[in-house]
Amino acid sequence: MILIEGLPGYGKSTAAQLVYEILTEMNMGAQLVLEGNLDHPADYEGVACLTQAEYDELSRTCGGNPREVLSAHTTCQDNYYLVGYRKIINDHGPLLPKEWMGTLARKDVYELPLAQHKELITARWRQFAERALTGPDTYVFDCCFIQNPVTMGMIKHDAAEDYMISYIQELEAITAGLNPLLMYIEQDDLEHSFRKAVRQRPLEWSEGFIQYYTSQGYGLRQGHQGIEGTLRVLEARQKLEGIIYNRVNMDKIKVNNSSYDLPAYKQDLAGRLAGYLERE
Repeated sequence: MILIEGLPGYGKSTAAQLVYEILTEMNMGAQLVLEGNLDHPADYEGVACLTQAEYDELSRTCGGNPREVLSAHTTCQDNYYLVGYRKIINDHGPLLPKEWMGTLARKDVYELPLAQHKELITARWRQFAERALTGPDTYVFDCCFIQNPVTMGMIKHDAAEDYMISYIQELEAITAGLNPLLMYIEQDDLEHSFRKAVRQRPLEWSEGFIQYYTSQGYGLRQGHQGIEGTLRVLEARQKLEGIIYNRVNMDKIKVNNSSYDLPAYKQDLAGRLAGYLERE
């Protein structure tokens, strides 16, 4: 398993795609899982978590085809009902009662209290690790090992540093049997890279990102606002992720992508991967 991490705009998704290309060119079986994948095998994307009472109430408010659609996109884990509501919207949006969407979005796994969220995520990683151990493929994951926990813990809930370190270390222990490689993408200038991402991406992305980083958790407590405040939060996140990187004991490498030179980037990644695969 190869875990690609780094700050927004640093080239994580590009690195993940290049790593997948390199593995494929080496005739190695590989699966690429990018951020936003609704079928993510180790995380939840667009999934709501309901109690039995909440699920029964949702089911009661509809009938016929919508109820069948709900059931087809629901799995049970312990005492929870996990509903893939984003997939329902994509496939059956016009058929659904409008009040469903608000209810399900409010119960998204990434809107839950931190302890409950962590419980679900670590269980999901355990399930994935058990399955992956029996298969031949190498998984390439984009940003779900450090970024997603840190975003939920620090950015959203202002969790303590020790909590975040122990959370990632628990994921490290769960995945140890998969011989993971942590590949951390760096840039020389955080502010330049983030402002470049803001210029290149849709306005909706930057507005949502800034609001998320400054209206809750760490950013709110620090009183940060706007793009300048978001940069201060990103600096704090970078510091925390540096501590986490130093504390995990798995194979790990840092790759600098400041030049944005795609051929050179791929060549660098290929060289780093060759050393890792030789050890394996």
